[in-house]
Formats: sequence, C-alpha cells, structure tokens
Amino acid sequence: MKKMAFIIPPTVELLDLSGPAQVFTEAKVYGMEIDIEFYQFSEEPISTAGLGFGNIANFKAANLKEGDFVFVPGMDNEYVNSISFKAERAFFNWLKECSEKGITVCSICSGAFALGHAGLLKNTECTTHWRRVDALQLQFPQAKVVADILYIKSNNVYTSAGISAGIDLALAILEDLKGALFTHKVARGLVVYHRRSGSHKQQSIYLDYRNHINPQVHEVQDYMIDNLSKENSIESLASLVGMSPRNLSRVFKEKTGSTVLEYLTLLRKEYASTMLNNPEYTIEYIASKCGFKTARQLQRILKK
Repeated sequence: MKKMAFIIPPTVELLDLSGPAQVFTEAKVYGMEIDIEFYQFSEEPISTAGLGFGNIANFKAANLKEGDFVFVPGMDNEYVNSISFKAERAFFNWLKECSEKGITVCSICSGAFALGHAGLLKNTECTTHWRRVDALQLQFPQAKVVADILYIKSNNVYTSAGISAGIDLALAILEDLKGALFTHKVARGLVVYHRRSGSHKQQSIYLDYRNHINPQVHEVQDYMIDNLSKENSIESLASLVGMSPRNLSRVFKEKTGSTVLEYLTLLRKEYASTMLNNPEYTIEYIASKCGFKTARQLQRILKK
C-alpha cells in the first residue's frame, strides 16, 4: 500500500501540513488505499500558531519504499535561517536517501529549503512562497527557482508555493495517481471547486466550471457526470433540483459560463476519450455509454 509520510518540523505552518494531509484523508473516504503517516525530526514540534503536537515518531522510524511520498511543509522564516535548522544533517541526508530509493519528495512553501540542504534542488526546477523565492535561489544557486507558479515537478521532486498551494499540489498528485474524475470527487468533498494547475493553464472538465457555490447547479453537474448515458434533458435536470427549465438554463450559464448542453457534451467527449484507451471497447459501445445516439455522432464530436 502506498504511503504519504508528512514531516512535522518545528514552527510548522499549520495549513502547509493540514491542507495536503486532508486531501489524502478525503481520498481515503472515497476508497483510495493509502497510509498517511506523520514524523518529526526535532522533539516536540510546535506550530507557528502555538499549537503543539503529541508523541510523534522520529523520521528514522519511517519504513518507506519506492513509489511512496514524503512531504515537508513550510516553517517560520526565522527558524529556516537558524543554525539549528541548517544543522539537521541527519534529516537532510535521509531526504536524499529517500529520493535515491525512488520515493517522491515534496515540499510546501519554505519546506523547499530542507530539500535544498538535502541536495535535491541541484539542476532542478523548483518554487516556494513568493516572499522566499530570491532567498531560495541565493542559498542554492544551482537550483532553477521558478517564480509565479503554484507547484512544479522536476527530477522526482515536487515543490509548491505557500500555504494553500499545498492543496493544489496534493490534488495534482492525486490526479496523477487516480485520474481526473476521482480527483473531482475529492475536491468536491473538500469544497474546492476549482483545481489550479501548476501554471494555472491545465484544464479538467471534472474540476473546471466549478468556481461557484450554487448547490443546485453542483447537484446538476454531479448528476450528469454520474449519468452520462441518460438523455439528461433540461426538463429532467430542472425537475431534479426543483427549478423550471428556463431558470436552470439561466442560472447554469451564469454560474459556470457554459450552457447545460455545452457542459454535457464536454463531459461525454472527455469520458469517450478515456474509454477509447481500452482496445476491447467498440466505438458503438463507447457511444452508448456516453449518451450518444450513434457512433457517427460520437466520431463527429471527437473531431471538433
């Protein structure tokens, strides 16, 4: 079973830690089989908010293997610049050993400095909180520090910008592992309606068009995703949420920027593209599962 190991350093930023951890906790609710573990490298860590932690195992007790993940959240800048932090050679060497074993090492915010001390940022594109970008580049001149980006993967290392960007990083990892549809369900559970890409340019039909908080429109969107093979007429969808067809059409367009038919077509096209990867499925079978009346109609949509 894959493991997600979180390191809790002294002066940890709470959201850097809890945000990504909650993404994977929610993923377990939806059936993903992973272990979430927590470790420390200094006794009795306390967060920047003053919240302490209970008895936490030392990182040396972690039993990680190839394919697992290690996350290093951000810390108070004064601590990052301290002699105490820079003296944590045992921990930095352990991070390097993890990477050499094929374990993906990830950082949120100033956690990137730990990766730098571990030698994992050499010739590696990376990022951190915008306030710390210049300092990261200065301390680790061989790193390829990228500003104005939410997260980036390079050389088996993930780094992300500050605070809430850790959630975006975790969702991106989850999408790599479980696909866009599963990630959409997790994001919905977290009330994160719009997944941001590293450069904020990638698109996912399951997660885009969700940057609103209208519960009826979300219900209609969820229903269409789960029932693509049905007709999904505007009348039946409106009845589902107790609205008139005219009102649903107006509100859906207002909240998503797309008409109901346009959104439904995009969903069907995306699902069809996924099914086409399976050579055992005929084009006729795929068309029926996606709600198209004929294979020819599907082929015409795919060409657009």
